[in-house]
Amino acid sequence: MHNSVKRPAVFIDRDGTINEQMGYINHLSRFVMFPWSADAIRLLNRHQYLAIVLSNQSGVARGYYPIDLVEEVHHHMRLLLEKEGAFVDAIFYCPHYPRGNVPEYSIECNCRKPRTGLIETACEVFDIDMKNSYMVGDRYSDIELAIRSGLKSVLVTTGYGLGDINYVFPGLSFRPDHIAKDLLEATHWMMGK
Repeated sequence: MHNSVKRPAVFIDRDGTINEQMGYINHLSRFVMFPWSADAIRLLNRHQYLAIVLSNQSGVARGYYPIDLVEEVHHHMRLLLEKEGAFVDAIFYCPHYPRGNVPEYSIECNCRKPRTGLIETACEVFDIDMKNSYMVGDRYSDIELAIRSGLKSVLVTTGYGLGDINYVFPGLSFRPDHIAKDLLEATHWMMGK
C-alpha cells in the first residue's frame, strides 16, 4: 500500500518516440536519441509527472540480441538524459514474442503492447493518478494501449507515426486524442502550454 500522493504519469514509447526508429536496436551504436527528448522529459520532471518508458523488445525473443543489450541501451539512454538534467522514473519492457526462437522468451504474454501488462506493472510500483496520465508513442499499438488502459493518448509523427496516420488509422475504429510533431510538442500539449 502506498502512502504517497498519487502522481500523474506520462508513459512514453522508446523507439521512434525518444530515439530514432532504426528497426531493431541490435547494437549500442544504433541508439540515437532525438535532440529534443531530454528537453521534453525535463519538462515532465519539472511538472512532477512520472516519466515512464514502455517498450516492446521482441528482438530478444527473436534472437536478434541478448536481454543484456536492452539493459545496456537503457543505461546509455539514462546517462544521455542525465547529462541534460532529465531522468526517467522507470523503464518497463517486454522481451517476448510468441513466434520467437529463444524458448524462454517465446511466449504469449500480457506485457507486449497493446496488452496492458507493462502499465499494470507500473501501477504496482508507483501510485499513479491514471485519470490524469497519458501515453505517447509513434504507433497505433501505443494508442490502443492508452485506450485499453483509460489513458489520454498522443501520437507523435516521428518514427512510424506518419505512416500509421496515413495507412493504419484509416482502417481502425480509434484515434489518438492528439497528434504532435514530436515528443517535445506532445509534452507542451500535455502540460497545457
